[in-house]
Amino acid sequence: MDKLDTYKQQLEKELSDDSKPWTKYFKMIEEKTNVNKIYIFGGLVGFIALYLAFGYAAEILCNVIGIAYPAYISMKAVETKEKTDDTKWLTYWVIFATFSTIEFFSLYITRIIPFYWLIKCVFFVWCMAPIENNGSVVVYYKVIRPYFLKHESAVDNLIGNATDTLKKGAEGMFKKSN
Repeated sequence: MDKLDTYKQQLEKELSDDSKPWTKYFKMIEEKTNVNKIYIFGGLVGFIALYLAFGYAAEILCNVIGIAYPAYISMKAVETKEKTDDTKWLTYWVIFATFSTIEFFSLYITRIIPFYWLIKCVFFVWCMAPIENNGSVVVYYKVIRPYFLKHESAVDNLIGNATDTLKKGAEGMFKKSN
């Protein structure tokens, strides 16, 4: 029960933090309805979860959740002088890009896994969670980074060869046009 109270207090703190863009909306709804903002948040999460599980165009909602907030916070991170927040959000975008690329080439997965969009959305919320070892950190260091380090030199050579070929092709086109 103590852990649940800790999470509730953290949520209360997040929903009351005036530096967050959603705080004024939760305060306004709380004042108009006389319902605690934690319950409003819980109801909203429940509605979104049901919509992602059963709703029309759940893919769009899932991708908006996976892009909108992280993009906003990434832009704010770029504007700070700190490097840690930049690294945190770059790691998120590496996970997002990897997941999206895999998903693109295996679209049938979205049709055979029940509640796929809900599962994907929960995964991305875990990846952007404001905790030290969120999903981005875990997946990056346990899966992506070892694979990257293993194949980095081969990919660098491939990119270098492709760049050289493109340069030669562009030079050839410009010589012909002059």
